Amino acid sequence: MSSEKTKLPAHVDVLVLGAGISGIGAAYELRRQCPDLSFAVLEAFESFGGTWLAHRYPGVRSDSDLFTYGFSFKPWTGRPIASRDEILQYLGEAIEENGLGPHFHYGHHILSADWRSDEGNWRVEGVSGPEQTPFEIRCGFLWTCQGYYRHGQGYTPDWPGMDQFEGRLVHPQTWPEDIDLTGKKVVVIGSGATAATLIPSLAPVCEHVTMLQRSPTYFSPAPNRDPLADTLRDLGVEPAIVHDIIRRKVVRDQQIMLTRALEDPEAVKAAMLEMVEAYLPPEQVKAHFTPTYRPWQQRVALVPNGDLFKAVRSGKASMVTDRIETFTPTGLRLVSGSELAADVIVTATGFEMAALGGMLLKIDGEPRNFADSVSYRGILHTGIPNMARTLGYFRVSSWTLRVHLVSDFVCRLLNHMREIGASSVEVEVAPEDVGREFKPGMDSEVFNAGYILRGLHLMPKRGPRSEWQGRDYWAEQTDLPAVSLEGDVFGYRDAAGRPIGNGCRTDAH
Repeated sequence: MSSEKTKLPAHVDVLVLGAGISGIGAAYELRRQCPDLSFAVLEAFESFGGTWLAHRYPGVRSDSDLFTYGFSFKPWTGRPIASRDEILQYLGEAIEENGLGPHFHYGHHILSADWRSDEGNWRVEGVSGPEQTPFEIRCGFLWTCQGYYRHGQGYTPDWPGMDQFEGRLVHPQTWPEDIDLTGKKVVVIGSGATAATLIPSLAPVCEHVTMLQRSPTYFSPAPNRDPLADTLRDLGVEPAIVHDIIRRKVVRDQQIMLTRALEDPEAVKAAMLEMVEAYLPPEQVKAHFTPTYRPWQQRVALVPNGDLFKAVRSGKASMVTDRIETFTPTGLRLVSGSELAADVIVTATGFEMAALGGMLLKIDGEPRNFADSVSYRGILHTGIPNMARTLGYFRVSSWTLRVHLVSDFVCRLLNHMREIGASSVEVEVAPEDVGREFKPGMDSEVFNAGYILRGLHLMPKRGPRSEWQGRDYWAEQTDLPAVSLEGDVFGYRDAAGRPIGNGCRTDAH
């Protein structure tokens, strides 16, 4: 990708924060749908990629298929599950091929964003470069695409005795470049996608690697190939057509799967465990791979070609389901009384949630707690004018499916504002809902991953109506494009601060 750098402008119409897959998707749609608007993309890291630039642990790969995790505008031509390097190359090509590079400004860490009502714009302040040089940029509309967790710090519980461990303690999110695990005894604490990726990658190198989990997780040991995609490619079908067909097929299959999981969770659970039993004996599956929660109440970790199970079956890796009583100088003592010896302990224990990339949010100079707002479709937020946020899907569907829907919605909104002469927009709950106690930002009965539950206090609230709550892709793919931008859920104002329009609440369902 081109390394050409452009000077950071003093003002842009739209400022996008974050150059991961969400920020790239936003930039693409801004260029396509809003060609007359100026925009810039600011990124704290030294390059694009977000998660894929930050994560460097062994074997790091996608936990979604690239037909749906990839962009709709750029065909994916590789295997469904891709490595970090493959994804970074793909994202770089997406930027280069669409002429987005000059809009991207790397090494710019955002400290605060302040909406100034008297000026009708945002003042965004931060520091840039190795010298941490202060900078300021102003924008008419702020679009946050920074994801939902702290890139520089993972979550590690405060276990007893950690300070007495004489080996090395590592979190995958900050994987050290100098670590050598050759011939070492390694314990990986965790049971999610990161742990499932690490075990088969470390097993050939270590003396032995143990995956220590508090409770089991669902895994999907599917082959890392799509037979239909392979056939269509063999027939010479255009990559864009193959991409679109497989994308549609994956979405349909996921919808069928989720519907079954909701209607008959026990049958789905039995089918998922049967796939694991193709690799491991039933008693091992019962002890270490049989969760107590419903399928898809947490995200299912993909295990391409069953590599995790093959590592366990080989004897180079093992599973332990237990709780930690304390760290010891030589490893871990468990609640059961058994001990695990370790030279290196890897805490694959999840993320630390962060709201808006950790920046300080202000309205007219006064700090505003983002969690006090109510979220409209997870995009716009009460009390915060001219700011949109892109978050993807957490549970079944790929993150990027929602990136496209949100990007299209925001661009439609920006164009609508220009058409009616609006300088600002702010969403408002229905008058009859004002003063009500709103619900936490995520329904834990639907999705109860640990990092979500730990970070609920950072998330905006949910309202009582459907448009003020989280929806899945199968609802939003028709709902979001059909949203009327003229109802009074949207409070528009002109440059002088005067309200525009008196529309009725046409967006409620």
